[in-house]
Amino acid sequence: MTCTRVVDGGTASVAVAGDLAYDTGDVLLATVVDALEEGGVTDVRIDFACLELCDSYGLATLLMIHRRVVQAGARLHLENRPTTLERLMRRTNTLGHLTSTPAADRMDRLDRFD
Repeated sequence: MTCTRVVDGGTASVAVAGDLAYDTGDVLLATVVDALEEGGVTDVRIDFACLELCDSYGLATLLMIHRRVVQAGARLHLENRPTTLERLMRRTNTLGHLTSTPAADRMDRLDRFD
């Protein structure tokens, strides 16, 4: 698997190509954590257009990434998800967790309507 990272302003974009699995998940996690540690990142966009496979370890990696992104006060965006990844997240009931807007953002938007 390869990960290509670009940080532009407050957005860290990571393009994934290949298999997100037991022997490669740590590469993606390290790539995202490195971007977060640079500071100023408010959005992390992971592009899965070239993802070939995601196993259970890959899914666990995405859950770890989500936790780290939220802890950093940023938002995670999983873009161009292939059908296989979408199906895996639906069957494991993680799709909503991984793709939902953080509660604080939802409350901020609701407060604007008061």
